[in-house]
Amino acid sequence: MTAIARPRSPAVRALTSLSALVLFALIAGLVVGGLAGGAVGEAGAGAPPDGLLFSILSVLESLGQTWLNALRITVMPLIFALLIVGVAAIADAAATGRLAARALMVFGVLIVGATVYAIVAGLGLLNLWPIDPEAGRALAGSVSGEVAAEVGQAARTDGFTAFLRSLLPSNVVKAAAEDGVLAVVVFALAFGFATTRLTAEARRPLVEVFRAVSEAMIVLVRWILMAAPFGVFALALGVGLHGGFKAAGALGHYVAIVCLSQIGLILVTLLIAVVWGRIGLGRFLSATGPALAVAVSTQSSIASLPVMIERARDNLGVPAERAGLVLPLAVAVFRMTSPVANLAVCLYVAQLHGVELGLPVLIAGGLTAIAVSIASVGLPGQVSFFASVGPICLAMGVPVGVLPLLLAVEVIPDIFRTLGNVTADMTAVRIVDVAEGDTPQRDADPGPA
Repeated sequence: MTAIARPRSPAVRALTSLSALVLFALIAGLVVGGLAGGAVGEAGAGAPPDGLLFSILSVLESLGQTWLNALRITVMPLIFALLIVGVAAIADAAATGRLAARALMVFGVLIVGATVYAIVAGLGLLNLWPIDPEAGRALAGSVSGEVAAEVGQAARTDGFTAFLRSLLPSNVVKAAAEDGVLAVVVFALAFGFATTRLTAEARRPLVEVFRAVSEAMIVLVRWILMAAPFGVFALALGVGLHGGFKAAGALGHYVAIVCLSQIGLILVTLLIAVVWGRIGLGRFLSATGPALAVAVSTQSSIASLPVMIERARDNLGVPAERAGLVLPLAVAVFRMTSPVANLAVCLYVAQLHGVELGLPVLIAGGLTAIAVSIASVGLPGQVSFFASVGPICLAMGVPVGVLPLLLAVEVIPDIFRTLGNVTADMTAVRIVDVAEGDTPQRDADPGPA
């Protein structure tokens, strides 16, 4: 009997992916750095600090920092171009009719609510379960020297009035050069909305220029990320060299905090589906389950879209024409977990480096998180992590040097990102359907789940 060949599982395919290579590089860098640090320490009593081993490690650390700088240089032009294209896409969607406009309103309410939740949940989790000081020092040790240089001008405020002044600087180019991300975001949003007032003939080529810029920058980021295994290895080597193996504990704690934040959001989203979507929890979970299974296996909202449309139509009772408009629109412009996961990362890094976060800084982070949630929709996972988290960190005055190490362990949090997005998309289509006015009658007889 001939055995039937089965496709490789997602876990097996992941072993050959860049994410797996980066994770391996992180582990290898921490191990090699820890062992090298021990060797240098044992020989340190009588050995000069400029020995051959120390020199090699210093060169590798410098190369890792150079790779990080290459990533950072792409943030401003990428986020500016993506925001203009994103605003144009939302404006075009809103112009298609009442249903699309209503869906965008629901998306807006959910994303703002998710941002408020993200700040409260992130700060709450870190207060209840703070970073172990010793492990935190080990993880931050190799980048802590750059904290002062990396504080974003947009977040360096003495009060709310100074924060307001930072929103509209006299020179946006100077603000971008000084990592004033929030000012760049505000200008990009204003510019994007201004383009919507142009005629279609004038707007179309302008938007296409920025679309081309964003796509070119994404290609550039992909090229830089091809060197991610080496860059992460070099950065992790420095962490292991200065902090030993304790940094691994901080990384595990980071994964747990980000995942818990997103699990909380999923639970809140389910509550919203029940209350605002007027549906029983069991029925909603039964309808959404297959789409969530696809989300886990693919880590892609786009790949889950066909199943979401089918389940919304057949199991949530959403008419095919509504599901066929709202769900693709949600996948295109709505990513509810983006501010939650991204702010969780930024709040973690802030505590890691001891950065004080006042109300103006948290507002700056929240506004930037909402903006980049629009800009980063549809980006590849590795690209979107730095393109989304980096601007928020800079807007809050939080160092970004540790982000490549966190990128290496993003595989697990990314699963919950997709789960949360699919749950939110199904919730949104249900809410929009209820808002259209005829869903309660269909729900009188729940029918088979």
